[in-house]
Amino acid sequence: MKKLLSIMCAMVILFTACKENDPPLADNVVVFQADKQGFTSDQTSADVKLTLSRNVSAATDVTVSLVATGVTYGTDFTTVPAASNGKITVSVPAGSNTATIKVNKAANLFLNGTESIAFKIETATQSVLAGSVAQLQLSFSSIVSTGTQLTLEGGDGGTAAVNSVYVDLSANKQTSVLRNDWDLGFYSGTDFRVILNNTIGASAVVVNKTDINSVTAADVNTASLVIGLGQGTLAAIDDPQGDLTKTVIGAVSATDADNKVYVINRAGGSGIILPVADLIKVRVLRNATGGYTLQYAKLGETTFQTLSIAKNSAYNFRYISFAKGAVEVEPAKANWDFVWGYSIYYTATFPYGFSDLVFTNYLGGTQTAEVLTSTVSYDAYAEANIANTTFSSGRNTISSNWRVTSGGTVGVRTDRFYVIKDSAGNVYKLKFISFGPDGGTRGKPVLTYALVKKA
Repeated sequence: MKKLLSIMCAMVILFTACKENDPPLADNVVVFQADKQGFTSDQTSADVKLTLSRNVSAATDVTVSLVATGVTYGTDFTTVPAASNGKITVSVPAGSNTATIKVNKAANLFLNGTESIAFKIETATQSVLAGSVAQLQLSFSSIVSTGTQLTLEGGDGGTAAVNSVYVDLSANKQTSVLRNDWDLGFYSGTDFRVILNNTIGASAVVVNKTDINSVTAADVNTASLVIGLGQGTLAAIDDPQGDLTKTVIGAVSATDADNKVYVINRAGGSGIILPVADLIKVRVLRNATGGYTLQYAKLGETTFQTLSIAKNSAYNFRYISFAKGAVEVEPAKANWDFVWGYSIYYTATFPYGFSDLVFTNYLGGTQTAEVLTSTVSYDAYAEANIANTTFSSGRNTISSNWRVTSGGTVGVRTDRFYVIKDSAGNVYKLKFISFGPDGGTRGKPVLTYALVKKA
């Protein structure tokens, strides 16, 4: 018995010693996503986002002070949560690392362009500390950022992060959208085109019928909807290069009889196909007001629902969800430069699901160039280099080229950076710092950028 007690005591001492020698967690710090932010001319509200360095185990309150210049709280603007005595308490839910303060601008507000609100992180519960970006100035007009560092909020999911993140460099702004929150995008340009949701691996096949109610499982070879992991063909997905003449759903004709029915699988990318009962059949027509009429139903149903989608020239696409109807996805085309996230792409000749893809807002006029550091370093790149930089108006200049995940090497490529000319003509240089396996957090890549030339 004494020997057994001695062994148990030794184990307790060893366990305690190991626990005492475990390295302590780094401080959990809270920061604003940028130090400057502005309202665009069409915005009635702005989201001021707070980010912690890691998820909190219990709900955490952060107190933020605000000082307004040229505008009055309650008259010219309000906030959610509401402010009291010049302070706002915003809660970070357990299991999360983000929180948002919404600033609502009063209607018909006359501004001279100098109005602003200064926010400052004051205190936080649960031993959370204020980080390096503890103050933010929100201007009541657009800004042209001189650059900052951003951690993109891809959300949960790691390599298959649940969010697509749209980035507007000049506004120091990122907009995170759930990938599975939409199903179809309707082009607002002169042509009539409809895109599938490549970010959830959607695939589709045409049925040689125009009566949607008569289409059944017998009309479809469901195997042709399977894509990913070496399976399927590129014909089942929209062109990964973004060519709108190569969408699975053909151009929507002004002649109704030319518009056929398509069957869609919403959950592809890894050789998966939904049960036949959950496949969706659609037919798209032009409507009398210059927009689209969507007919849709589950494959086994004999009656369809209808949605009307109007074009809006301020946007590249307008979006719908089969479950929710009209939804907001990408920002107005003048208000984003690129989008990061998971998407179906391609390897060789078949569709393949990629993480960390970056696509340029090519339809909105953004241009991008890849610059190798053997030509000029990121730090040395300046306005004089722009004349010798070849910009591309394509979608995929960055794509997955900024990082490597194979061949025994995992990390950001340090031999290159990117130069982005936004639709307003501002030129930025940008490089990635980390994205997960290289010491960061997968699904939350870190990038830095700087203004090279203001438009």
